[in-house]
Amino acid sequence: MNASFVAALTASRDAAASQHYPQGSLYVVATPIGNLADITLRALHVLQLVDAVACEDTRHTQTLLRAYGIDRSSSQLIALHQHNEAQAAQGVIERLRAGQRIAYVSDAGTPAISDPGARLVAAVRVAGLPVVPLPGASSVITALCVAGIEGDAGDASGFVFAGFLPSKATERGVAVQALGTEPRAVVLLEAPHRIEALATALSVLGDRHITIGRELTKQFEEIATVRADQFSTWLAEQPNRTRGEFALVLHPAPAGAASGADEGLRVLHLLLPELPLKTAVKLSADITGASRNALYDAALLLKNAK
Repeated sequence: MNASFVAALTASRDAAASQHYPQGSLYVVATPIGNLADITLRALHVLQLVDAVACEDTRHTQTLLRAYGIDRSSSQLIALHQHNEAQAAQGVIERLRAGQRIAYVSDAGTPAISDPGARLVAAVRVAGLPVVPLPGASSVITALCVAGIEGDAGDASGFVFAGFLPSKATERGVAVQALGTEPRAVVLLEAPHRIEALATALSVLGDRHITIGRELTKQFEEIATVRADQFSTWLAEQPNRTRGEFALVLHPAPAGAASGADEGLRVLHLLLPELPLKTAVKLSADITGASRNALYDAALLLKNAK
């Protein structure tokens, strides 16, 4: 146990024990995305109270619980991940019908947000059983709150959560093209081994700004806002920048002005199947005013993926 959390366990009981926690309920519990101190008092209380904890990775969750001084036997941990979620959900439902309280946690952050959990929640609701959310850490909200996105009247604008883009270059290029015409902020997630490919794909968006959140809440957290066509350069400036988990916010295009890069991508996708690469790039740039270099990079990605 981490001695720093002894007082937190006491505080969790004092703050949350008097609340009602119905039996036969699924508790969807957010856990830290990196910093152990970001756990909530109610989460600590519920993780002690429930009869079992369903989790994405039992070894990871066991380590997390022990850091807080919460002792759970292996029989009280239920493996429920993307490969067995539908089947494991039925086991959870049987326990809930028997009157048990069950918590569900993913490896980090809020479950069912680019993590397992959505199928479980849906199945529990179909079974007519209650689901209780315990909000907390989320990489999506953490990235948005430092991006400084404003609407036309100075109010925070809406946003779209896109999560992980496709891994195949062609499909990723099509997804980026669609994002280029999205008037709202877009939140993306990416793993370290794919971040350079994502940066290359996003470069066709030209002067659109991207807020990069790397290793959010952790010791080596790094936050920066750069132009889309400078993202790859930013990564290359320091070798460590390709390490760690990423949450990204693609800023909205300026109101009232269609992005030349967005239109260039659209025209390129139309011309590339019919013309030689260099000709398609030149015409797309001449027609839309988009960067020829950025369009050329995009065209290479699309050709090489075939």
